Amino acid sequence: MATETIESAVESFESELKGGLVTPNDERYDEARRVWNGMINRRPAMIARCEGVADVIASVNFAREHDLPIAVRGGGHGVAGRATVDDGLVVDLEPMNWVQVVPDDRRVRAGAGATWGDLDRETQPFGLAVPGGVVSDTGIAGLTLGGGMGHVRRKYGLSCDNLVAADVVTADGEFVTASEDEHEDLFWALRGGGGNFGIVTAFEYDCHPVGPEVATCFVWHDGDRATEALRFFREYTEDAPDEVSVLPFYAWVPELEEFPEESWGDPTIAFLGCYAGDPEEGEDALRPLREFADPVVDFSGTMPYVELQSMLDEDYPDGRLYYWKSLYLDELNDEIIESIVACAERCPVPLSTVDVWQGGGEIARVGDDETAFAYRDVPYGLNFEANWDDPRKTEAAIAWVRESIAEMREYPEARGQYVNFPGLEEDPSWIPFGENAERLAKVKAKYDPENVFHAHGNVEAKERL
Repeated sequence: MATETIESAVESFESELKGGLVTPNDERYDEARRVWNGMINRRPAMIARCEGVADVIASVNFAREHDLPIAVRGGGHGVAGRATVDDGLVVDLEPMNWVQVVPDDRRVRAGAGATWGDLDRETQPFGLAVPGGVVSDTGIAGLTLGGGMGHVRRKYGLSCDNLVAADVVTADGEFVTASEDEHEDLFWALRGGGGNFGIVTAFEYDCHPVGPEVATCFVWHDGDRATEALRFFREYTEDAPDEVSVLPFYAWVPELEEFPEESWGDPTIAFLGCYAGDPEEGEDALRPLREFADPVVDFSGTMPYVELQSMLDEDYPDGRLYYWKSLYLDELNDEIIESIVACAERCPVPLSTVDVWQGGGEIARVGDDETAFAYRDVPYGLNFEANWDDPRKTEAAIAWVRESIAEMREYPEARGQYVNFPGLEEDPSWIPFGENAERLAKVKAKYDPENVFHAHGNVEAKERL
């Protein structure tokens, strides 16, 4: 295509966009191309700031006609860097961050650029919430499409379990609504199958009675007791009610005034938990985790749900370097616990954590083939979360995560991978989806036979078929 023709096509495309187009010559370009994970540094050919469905349709059509790779950016926090692409088109949905609540129906609709903080802000005045993540400025889109594990997961399920409809722009530029009643196969795939089947422009969710006050556990114990603490957690979870969702993590005490100065930099094992029910009952239910040992510090108590949701925000700032990788565990036996702690102790970047997600409850009551989200029956998720600021430590940080995951995969109790914690998606794409991979590939072949969308946890149409 001649240069004049290319320029003309871009000008025509830009004129179609209400939200505007950012190109490398634009002074806004460097800011617009940045994503949350500072380890990701890509240079897209252009960034379409989409304010509505018409902008998204125009973007998909332009990219397809000119054979440009597409990346889709939602509200933020895509750790694998899926939200941008070199020499392609970023469809930036961040301006589409509207939220509409229908409290009498316990329903909420939200644009794909919204964050969980946006959603909570609108639902909490009615004492309602959608199960989301554990950091409020995480985008609803990526988290939901990959499953979505949060503070009330065992009582009300995953984010994707509460999705009742999704508006989607498909690879051929068509607009469809996917639900249990229409485009059922696409709706199945969107609930935990990743984001490569089309561009979701809006999500509709069921809400549940949560808050405005909830009982929480956030207690930090001495790292020397990490093995003992994880054994205690294992026993505690054997008969914990669905209202309880706990996340133990190995970390290092931050140098903050809220923590005793003599403990700064020391290894620690923390229990982060929530009770999705009566706060008084919750404080009783969570008390054993607080009384396991004399704590380094204890932030537990009854607090606003929105405060719990945003408690960890400052630990995950824009521009920090992140590399996270995960697997599931059928058992948390003594040998596995000892290996988890040994891996944690070798961590070279102390802003990191090693997280053990409590599963079960409502998550496990959804059938394996009801949604694309796999491994519902596993009682634990394990995530090695490398976080660091010094680029010189990148190689060591990534190596630590990969070596730790490889070591843990040697156990027969280890399997799968959480869609939203995939490293840089260097593993075969069927691993996060297990037995659902073949069905996902068929949905992909139907809705995107030319593989227009391949930057988002891609399941290739021919894979495993």
